[in-house]
Amino acid sequence: MPVPPWRITSVLRRSETGPLVTERDFDRRVLVPEIKRVVKEYDIKYDPETPVPSDDSLAKDIWNAGVDLFLSVGVFCTSTSRRMIFTDDELKEALWNYHDSIELGMGQDRKTWFPRSIEDPRRPGCLFSPVGVRCSEKNFVKLVMAYMQEPLADAVSTPILEKVDGGYTKTHSPFEQQGGSVHALNSRQAAIRVGRPGMAICLTGTALSAASQIASSNPIWGARPSDIRLVSVISELKIDHDLMNKALHFRQNGANIGTLTSPLFGAYAGIEGTTVLGIASHLQGLMVNQGNYTCYFPIHIRHLNNTSREMLWLVSLSYQALASNSRLISGSNGFAVAGPCTEMVMYEAGLHGMVSAVSGAAGLWEIASAMNKHFERTTPMEARMGCETGLSAVKSRLKRTAAYEIVKKILPKYEEKLGNAPLGKTFEECYDLETLEPSKEYQEIYGRVKAEFRDLGIDYIY
Repeated sequence: MPVPPWRITSVLRRSETGPLVTERDFDRRVLVPEIKRVVKEYDIKYDPETPVPSDDSLAKDIWNAGVDLFLSVGVFCTSTSRRMIFTDDELKEALWNYHDSIELGMGQDRKTWFPRSIEDPRRPGCLFSPVGVRCSEKNFVKLVMAYMQEPLADAVSTPILEKVDGGYTKTHSPFEQQGGSVHALNSRQAAIRVGRPGMAICLTGTALSAASQIASSNPIWGARPSDIRLVSVISELKIDHDLMNKALHFRQNGANIGTLTSPLFGAYAGIEGTTVLGIASHLQGLMVNQGNYTCYFPIHIRHLNNTSREMLWLVSLSYQALASNSRLISGSNGFAVAGPCTEMVMYEAGLHGMVSAVSGAAGLWEIASAMNKHFERTTPMEARMGCETGLSAVKSRLKRTAAYEIVKKILPKYEEKLGNAPLGKTFEECYDLETLEPSKEYQEIYGRVKAEFRDLGIDYIY
């Protein structure tokens, strides 16, 4: 059953009655000093030689530091300049009443996601995602169909329509609302065409505002309660009234709410502090965003990825901390620097999926390619590599120590290229748009990289 919304009217009141503070003072006088305090107090130290740690006490310290940070800082509402503060007992109440699983999709396409433990032999969920890449109206349905036809995909996220009916889908414009409706309608059409009409779809990326999200909520042609609806955390530990309106609408209509959170490494904190922020943002997702689960994509502020050495350390320890201290269901969302049809993006996707799965992520949410910022530079092949490698690592009962050895061998193949990664090719250059089959070139690249992972100990399912 879905998690009960935690005292939703109390949360709404706190956004209007909490302590007043300017955003500048919240960042500089509240958030940053508290991050520094908890990192020092809990003695959290990054070791670049161990990108996949096996130190259970370190994971425990990161969890405790994250709880401490959340309770001491709270959540800043940018619409009212109020801090929303919570007590330890309130947090414990919300965590205690959290669910044991979530249901995504409906009918024959329904899937169950559940919390996992570190080195858990049970299969993590798989969500195939082009994340927020911009897409043309012409190619939208074909691109979504290509993702939805992947057998490993439990659910699918969808790209953003850059234009619809000749107009740019700018936030708060009529074209945003039109784009959101077209987005939801065409996504459902794609699911029907590949024979997965009940598949959970992450909707609606084109509609950023609450009004446009509400407009696309239609169980006949648009977003259903069984789909995935997202409410973002504004980095760091912030929210606004528009996001709260989304959460309220989704809750009142029985939707699956996913908290979208992206702690930024290189903004307010070093890698240790960003890891702690990741835990605190999960707690915001539970109590303020009213989330059933979390889509977690910590980002390197310069490379816009989470596949580098320090970011893999962060991802691994975040999930070890969550898995060993809570029942929170969280999907690990990969962000790669390289683009499609390159060996580098295959290495990045494979490592991210493997590290996330072994560390206890409930779901693999794979993967943004080419830093998620280049038009139509995404294909299902990157998601397939991330999920197939992650699931196969679980099937192989891979330990953290073994995952560490694989990272040591693969990471040097692309680590020095992060600042100048190959852009790769577009979806249209990688796939036949009639058959929706990947090119021979891309299939060969996929096979070569998969063989390298297999030689290092990943017992692939097929």
